Amino acid sequence: MHHRTSRRTLLTATAVTAAAVATGAVSAPGAFAASAASASTTERLKQLISRMSLEEKVGQLFVMRVYGHSATEPDQADINANMAEIGVRSAAEMIAKYHVGGIIYFAWAHNTRDPHQIADLSNGIQRAGLSGPTPLPLLISTDQEHGIVCRVGEPATLMPGAMALGAGGSRSDARRAGQIAGAELAAIGINQNYAPDSDVNVNPANPVIGVRSFGADPQAVAGMVAAQVKGYQSAGIASTAKHFPGHGDTNTDSHSGLPYIHHSRDQWDELDAPPFRAAIAAGIDAIMTAHIVVPALDAAEDPATLSRPILTGILREELGYDGVVVTDSLGMEGVRTKYGDDRVPVLALQAGVDQLLNPPSLDVSWNAVLAAVKSGEISEARIEESILRILRLKAKLGLFDDPFVSHEGVDRTVGTRSHLAAADRIAEHTTTLLANTGAVLPLSRRSHKNLLVVGADPASPSGTTGPPTTTLAGAFTELGYAATALSTGTAPTQAKIAEAVAAAQGKDAVIVGTYNVSATSSQRTLVSALVATGVPVITIAIRNPYDIARLPAHAASLAAYSWTDVELRAAARVIAGRAEPEGRLPVPVQRADDPAQVLYPVGYGLTY
Repeated sequence: MHHRTSRRTLLTATAVTAAAVATGAVSAPGAFAASAASASTTERLKQLISRMSLEEKVGQLFVMRVYGHSATEPDQADINANMAEIGVRSAAEMIAKYHVGGIIYFAWAHNTRDPHQIADLSNGIQRAGLSGPTPLPLLISTDQEHGIVCRVGEPATLMPGAMALGAGGSRSDARRAGQIAGAELAAIGINQNYAPDSDVNVNPANPVIGVRSFGADPQAVAGMVAAQVKGYQSAGIASTAKHFPGHGDTNTDSHSGLPYIHHSRDQWDELDAPPFRAAIAAGIDAIMTAHIVVPALDAAEDPATLSRPILTGILREELGYDGVVVTDSLGMEGVRTKYGDDRVPVLALQAGVDQLLNPPSLDVSWNAVLAAVKSGEISEARIEESILRILRLKAKLGLFDDPFVSHEGVDRTVGTRSHLAAADRIAEHTTTLLANTGAVLPLSRRSHKNLLVVGADPASPSGTTGPPTTTLAGAFTELGYAATALSTGTAPTQAKIAEAVAAAQGKDAVIVGTYNVSATSSQRTLVSALVATGVPVITIAIRNPYDIARLPAHAASLAAYSWTDVELRAAARVIAGRAEPEGRLPVPVQRADDPAQVLYPVGYGLTY
């Protein structure tokens, strides 16, 4: 049974907050909502900032992780983790001690068990913010890109990810997906989403972006980014374009190293800039920085997160962007390679950043910024510029009026039948058919009724779906086939391959889910062994669509772009002929042994 906080209690707390803020700052609880960008609102926000202590001002700059399903009563294991990493027991204690302006949710931090729990956590965090010396609501954020990056899972609606939407090619689908996803986040109290990914993925070896990108064509990506921004923001949440100035052409993961992008300034203008320009034109609320080095944009070779020429010179002055700039996680190795954790937040603020996201040690970073302001290295006026942008965004989102959510709103909005149906419809437009030898597809139930489903079973992005082989087998069973599942993994052993070959005997077809097949991957051996049985083999690339270039010839091949249930079910319907394969490649697939040769160009896709 869910603990239900009285709506009257919540609204009273908000009114009390507004009244407290209004001691010269605002005249009424609703004063912020009418026009967040108006001069009068800006003046009120400046008056509010003038009443804040220096410690409160510094706190507003930080967005921090915290463990636990509750703002005040987390489980003991989460209390222990919080004490070890932050020196506090709970989200409420962290807000009281550090006055943080935002909190980011993660599944691994046990923030996202189910929609009602998340709503309660969000309300608890807002209550904690409103009980401070200067009552302030918080920006609550998460990475809900959909596809392979998803923090809130079922029963919330899971939409196709960016590259799947890019394959579908419909801006209206992209906007609708953003609107649905945004409405469900808003209903559980998450008011800022770190999406859409605005990188142009021109490097098939990119280990960190890949299918998180809409594709390889800058103008197509720009159109999809603008559509998603409008979708998210029409739902009343803040959208965040990432990762500026563009993370699409690297073979280094910025989580574990410092990538270099060797585009010239002209190449950057042509390839990387268009989606960010489109996001700004669409009214994007926030832009996230990348921990990458682009020598053509900053000769000092500082990570973009710490680069004044990139963040102030290009983003602010050239592109004319005056919204919130948030760093990517400051716990990532890419931003920690060159400078210590005490210098990184100071340099980021000097570069032009507003929000400092998830530092490895909040205490070290918070005190470093406080000391830098006290010493005059950073002026108080400089951080007040950032605080004004942050508070302006909070005002635009209506958080000064009512930051709370209700269980009724959760039930009315999250995972509704119409949202789930829309996700299925959108997913059907994304599945891409790359090969269909002898027109084996669509698969007739009369001649190919008995199916074996094998392949990779990566963990669910949200922890709530899959495993893929089971999901696919279930989908085929619902469609009238007799399907059995056998998980062979991303690196099948000889014993597992032999087991799959034995299981294929007597089957009418084998469905293989492949996952980022490399030159040395034993997934290739698995497919070869299954092809040798004479049973038709159909592969589904459940992540990057490049797998077909590394596999031996087989009956049919599709790209699903993700292993979440909605995309796997759509692929099953396409294989069964219940849906047309409408997707078109948004990236080129090159020969594995000769990348200069394109096997399947952008826009390629077979139909029935």
